Amino acid sequence: MTSAPQSSVPLILGAQIDARAEHPEIADRQAIRHGDRIWTWRQFRDESVRVAHFLRARLEPTGSSKPGHVAMLMENHPELLSLYAGCGYAGYTLFGVNTGLRGDALAGVINESLSRLLVVDERLFPEVEKLQDRLEHVAAENILVVATAGANDLGARELEDCVASEIAAHGVSLDTPSVDVDPTDNLIVIYTSGTTGLPKGINNNHLKLNAIGLRVASLMGLDSDSVGYACMPLFHSNALFLGFQPALWVGGSLSMRERFSASNFVADVLRYGVTYWNYVGEPVHYILGAIRKDYGDDEERIVAEVANHPDNHLRYALGNGAAPPDIDMFSHWLGLEDMFELYGSTEAAISTFRKKADPRGSVGEITDPQLKILNEQGQECPPAELDRDGKMRNYADAVGEICRVAEDTALFQGYYGDEEANRSKYREGVYHSGDLGHIQRIGETRYLFFDGRTDDWIRKDGENFSAAQVARRLQEHPGVVLAAAYGVPCAVSDELVMGALKLRSGTRFDPKAFFDFCEHEVTHGGMDRKWFPDFLRIVDEFEYTQTQKVLVRNLKQVHYDVRRLEGVELFWRTRGDDAYRPFGAEDFEKLRKDFEAAERADLLDRG
Repeated sequence: MTSAPQSSVPLILGAQIDARAEHPEIADRQAIRHGDRIWTWRQFRDESVRVAHFLRARLEPTGSSKPGHVAMLMENHPELLSLYAGCGYAGYTLFGVNTGLRGDALAGVINESLSRLLVVDERLFPEVEKLQDRLEHVAAENILVVATAGANDLGARELEDCVASEIAAHGVSLDTPSVDVDPTDNLIVIYTSGTTGLPKGINNNHLKLNAIGLRVASLMGLDSDSVGYACMPLFHSNALFLGFQPALWVGGSLSMRERFSASNFVADVLRYGVTYWNYVGEPVHYILGAIRKDYGDDEERIVAEVANHPDNHLRYALGNGAAPPDIDMFSHWLGLEDMFELYGSTEAAISTFRKKADPRGSVGEITDPQLKILNEQGQECPPAELDRDGKMRNYADAVGEICRVAEDTALFQGYYGDEEANRSKYREGVYHSGDLGHIQRIGETRYLFFDGRTDDWIRKDGENFSAAQVARRLQEHPGVVLAAAYGVPCAVSDELVMGALKLRSGTRFDPKAFFDFCEHEVTHGGMDRKWFPDFLRIVDEFEYTQTQKVLVRNLKQVHYDVRRLEGVELFWRTRGDDAYRPFGAEDFEKLRKDFEAAERADLLDRG
């Protein structure tokens, strides 16, 4: 183990990378690995500096009307991180566009970012070709492609060829660009969905990213021998904050896969010598299913051949959205020392980390005295009162919005170009997370429990998105007059997506045709696959508020509980289905058993 230089190095991405690339014991150690490709810290620095010079050659001079903004649409490849670091060295801002965006939403995000150069994964390039004429600020010659498919001649578009011909060949070490970069300069904008309109971009400066790396690395006790594994998307905060930045801070390394694969997880952990892994949403559950598929329920064999495998060095996992039984099983089957189920968001105004000794089902101890649970009147909610069985007696009073009441916004640095969203998020001295939660007191210690999203948001697989956006997509179906969308209980993670549909007069619901419509919206429209409804409810008429808005809260309260929806048409789908199926009492009881096994049955009964 070697200590990485930190105390005297400015909290600037480029300076931190330089320090590791110049460190006599770290410079030639592995920094990034993808399959058989390996970059040492020295090589990573050189690649990033080459990219920085290239970006500046293409975009300078910059100013208010021509900002140094670069967008990327990429899955996980080393080039993503060299682009990220290259922007850091160049003093530019990178915009990490969600790879699930299509059509108008994709064009809109790129245009609003004012990006003048776009780097695209070859596999995603066809989506950009469809809308190239709608891009307002990116010149055709500045749409560059990273060769990832290996079969096409990309010509003048290939990023590596352009960098090599215009700046220097691969492997050449250049001087760092002469650019004054401040820790408070905006480094990367990471997108999350708003309740209306296009996804919102969250500003993240050099200081914030390094501070998060320090905190996470300290929490897990990482060192230069630590190896992270990024199979969650690096354009998202989960993998960047919890995967790469901690590895950077300690001078460790990060191995990566383009996208998550449950069937390849264990093999990758063994192959790369992974010591920590970041997750979000349901992947923990899927990995357990893949292991069970390979080994059946032979737990003794799983422990012997996975947990105790001589090449298994995995010790920590951290993320959110895993059910307590899955945490127990994953820790046992993979041989973990601890699994940190955390609460937080890209905004990073509020965060907690659950450790082994913390109450089951919580997301950790509250160490910030300014974190409070507020009701709809802005009053602080009382802590939970539990009966002998551990169930809450005062659910309606104890559950409210997770907020931070303070004069500052902690690490939240605002939304890119969206003052209205800033005012909505932080108003009258209160940061509003948009999440529901409650507090349990044990002695003088407060523990946070996450209870879902508010009505305007849905959280699935660790990603927040707008219920209104989903509803608008469902209303594109010619047989639908009005639609509502909302998050409903999930047995293994955050929430599932449910839609309520009011059909046009004389229209009958066709389960196959509506499934095909949603699939078409995902593959050819602007709907993200996570938005694809898991449940559907047919309504004769909605309930409305006094301002004639659909009363979503009442729909969400009864979700798909057939006991409270007598005579209501319900439909659902599960993985592998190619059509919606009727959802009845027998289905509900089978599903309930999954919730009981996951210790989440109370989610079905609330209301």
